[in-house]
Amino acid sequence: MKLSGKCLVCFSLFGAVAAMAAAPDWEALGKRWWAHVQYLADDKLEGRDVGSAGFELAAAYVTKEFKNAGLQPAGVDGFSQPVHFKVAQTDESQSSISLAMETKTQELQLGEDAFFVPHADGNAAISAPAVFAGYGLSVPEQNYDDFAGLDAKGKFVIYISGGPGNMPSGVKAHFQSRDERLKALKKIGAIGSISIANPKAAEVPWSRTAGARLEPRMELSDLAAAGEPSLPVAMVFNPAHAESLFAGSGHSFQEVLDAVNADKPLPRFPLAVTIKARVAVKTSETKSQNTVGVLKGSDPALSKEYVVISAHLDHLGIGVPVNGDKIYNGAMDDASGIASLIEVARAMKESGAKPKRSVLFLAVTGEEKGLLGSRYFAEHPTVDGKNIVADLNMDMYLPLFPLKYLEVQGLGESSLGDDIRTVCESAGVQVQADKQPDHNRFIRSDQYSFIRKGVPSLAFKFGWLPGTPEEKKFNDWYKERYHGPADDVNQPVDLVGAAQFNAILEKLALRAADAGQRPQWKADSFFRRFAQ
Repeated sequence: MKLSGKCLVCFSLFGAVAAMAAAPDWEALGKRWWAHVQYLADDKLEGRDVGSAGFELAAAYVTKEFKNAGLQPAGVDGFSQPVHFKVAQTDESQSSISLAMETKTQELQLGEDAFFVPHADGNAAISAPAVFAGYGLSVPEQNYDDFAGLDAKGKFVIYISGGPGNMPSGVKAHFQSRDERLKALKKIGAIGSISIANPKAAEVPWSRTAGARLEPRMELSDLAAAGEPSLPVAMVFNPAHAESLFAGSGHSFQEVLDAVNADKPLPRFPLAVTIKARVAVKTSETKSQNTVGVLKGSDPALSKEYVVISAHLDHLGIGVPVNGDKIYNGAMDDASGIASLIEVARAMKESGAKPKRSVLFLAVTGEEKGLLGSRYFAEHPTVDGKNIVADLNMDMYLPLFPLKYLEVQGLGESSLGDDIRTVCESAGVQVQADKQPDHNRFIRSDQYSFIRKGVPSLAFKFGWLPGTPEEKKFNDWYKERYHGPADDVNQPVDLVGAAQFNAILEKLALRAADAGQRPQWKADSFFRRFAQ
């Protein structure tokens, strides 16, 4: 059909008006997202620590918003899944560490030189020799064993964080996880462990790391879900003072650092010091909850399968004051992810989405305590665990600048990587793989609880190019705000970018929910073994 000039003008105007009507108001959507962050990171919630009144307020808020978004309750008691914890806190007034060498003994200052990582089994007093075990890794798949030929029975094992540069990042990350490392240490008969961070890879300064040492550490009360090994004594040592551990051994910590930074094999050797450690632990119990809602699927068969979208609701609570501020608000970590969880649910309601599979919205507790809430959910799912097909996790995805690049952790591990590429392409956003794999972020947040159950998973960060102002903003955020009081609502955030990310996540979830088959691990993925 041939259109007249007048009709052509009308048609063009109609198309322009339709396009304008269809264009999202990103700024308004971003402000709506930010309003959730402002509530959850307000001082009155006192940092949403597990078991606190502030966390309960946050959980009530999420429950209300889930209801408003039309989600159905999918917990044990309505939207709630109760989770119980054992709590351990170091009593430094009754604790001490010293290094003995021949006739000389050096008393260490807790917090300045080192600190204890307590566990709920309680007190311990140990005097034992020590060995240095490189990265402290035993990885059969790579024929790599830092403990080979090293007599560690009844001794402290000291190791530096990280791993060999030629080891695949996924493998390296998995075997650096607390559980895997402790399994290896217990197997060789170690009596204690001392970890030292590589200063070049440290995300936060020692002052903030040590400042958090007296925060209560938690373990799941449910031992079947916990399933985690422990050593009588575990410590973290200040790398700036680590030379004292190597005195008289014929080696130095600087030698170790030089080898790490040059990616050369690390030496492994006995140390000349005897470590005397006495740790006193105060124990208690507390309870919290995961908050779970579901958008039921429309397909009679596929609705029994679930795509999970997750984020963690807890943060660090009240801690050591920094510049007079003692509330660790956790705006980006992870009120931002919870806000996105709410906004994605609301967007699905407003669009009338009817996914074939069900979409499960999960706000977990205890992430900051060691992924405990997600671990409990993975062990005790409120739906059929065999039918959880994917997890899309948001943990401080950091919308600090416009969304031009999206970094995806787990990008090459499963077919979800192909899905996010397709979704981002249509949104004009470029996908990046993890640019800092040695930070082990793929196993450091709640997606890892699902991965260990064989569920393909992704996690996200706003991406950047090396050498750009965005890279500096990203790295500076970790140095200045990560796990500190400065992660509050008084920080620059790109609201438009956050709203655009929420739209991408919504489309990714719906794509996975409507696909003909479940997401699949790639044949060469290390994590595929957990599904077998």
